[in-house]
Amino acid sequence: MKLLKSLLCASMAFFSITGSAQEDTTKTWTIKGENTFLINQSSFSNWAAGGVNSFAGNLIFNYDFNYRKDRWSWDNKVLAAYGQTFQKETDWRKNDDRFAINSLLGYQAKEYWLYTFFMNFNTQFANGYNYTDNSRTQISGVFAPAYLSFGPGIAFKKSDNFRINLSPAAARFVFVTIDSLRTSYGLDADKNVRSEFGASLDGYYKVDLMENISFENMLKLYSNYLQDPKNVDVDYTANLFMKVNRFITVNAGVQLIYDDNIDVPKVKNGQDVKGPGLQVRQILGAGVTYKF
Repeated sequence: MKLLKSLLCASMAFFSITGSAQEDTTKTWTIKGENTFLINQSSFSNWAAGGVNSFAGNLIFNYDFNYRKDRWSWDNKVLAAYGQTFQKETDWRKNDDRFAINSLLGYQAKEYWLYTFFMNFNTQFANGYNYTDNSRTQISGVFAPAYLSFGPGIAFKKSDNFRINLSPAAARFVFVTIDSLRTSYGLDADKNVRSEFGASLDGYYKVDLMENISFENMLKLYSNYLQDPKNVDVDYTANLFMKVNRFITVNAGVQLIYDDNIDVPKVKNGQDVKGPGLQVRQILGAGVTYKF
């Protein structure tokens, strides 16, 4: 398996293959999306400045299923992403792992205003580890954690590229199926589920900066009325899409997460510790685009 991964990485260095799903032909449903395969590779031989040979591969599925009829709308987004990176000194390690479903049911009240009911779910596909010297410690896994949020609200929607949904009565459940990780995600040591009730804000904005360059922003905020409502959970993602020509594309993105109930590994005064902190994920890919 490792040999196959190495051959694949070496043969497709710095390439991405992106496909756009065909739009649904029915009158009420619109289905579109992207399938992206990113490969990055760097190698050094007799390089005086030094360097580490590395490979990285990422697979991303991003689909939208949208319904429109009369005053009703139902927007659904499904995102699945997984990637690994390889270095000779560290072998294969995960560099991306996401699965998310976002759904928004709306009934038009005025031109740009809707009564809504939202549902968000996200988790990951595989175990995650914190690596130190020659050892590793598991810090996450499938449904460890998983988040489910839902509730009624009201939305301002100017277009598919600009919308804000506010739910003042949103329920959220945090699931952790691995017993040893419960307290790392704010759960009691004897429980696998944490229940919350609060306010949720979900915003989306995408703009064309210039021809062939677009900038996408996604923001999620949540305040738990039942415990420290002033400590707002933040999840912000920014993506920059650049189309060089018909075949070449460059994609860059960053995701910032802060949740004071999550203990993240970090180093303080030379010691490995855990505690609340800002989580940062960055990605940069350049390659060939294939549409079908």
